[in-house]
Amino acid sequence: MDKDIVNHSVSINSRKNIVITGVKKIDSFDEHEFLVDTNMGYMTIKGNSLEIIKLDTIEGKVSIKGVIDSLDYKENSKSNENSFFNKLFK
Repeated sequence: MDKDIVNHSVSINSRKNIVITGVKKIDSFDEHEFLVDTNMGYMTIKGNSLEIIKLDTIEGKVSIKGVIDSLDYKENSKSNENSFFNKLFK
């Protein structure tokens, strides 16, 4: 297996802690929303009192705590304006 390929995984514990691997970068974050670029696409995490506990840029791993309300993947970019369904319903 190639060392440059990092597996992507998400682990949520009691909707209060989330650990994500395969993270390339965190594009933006505040206490209500994180936009994370992973090797499987962009991910949006929404909730309350969200904060980074640990960030390991070498391993591509981030730990976030707070109340997690939702987790959503977006198609290959920050904006899904060009997604199949958006084009279909224009």
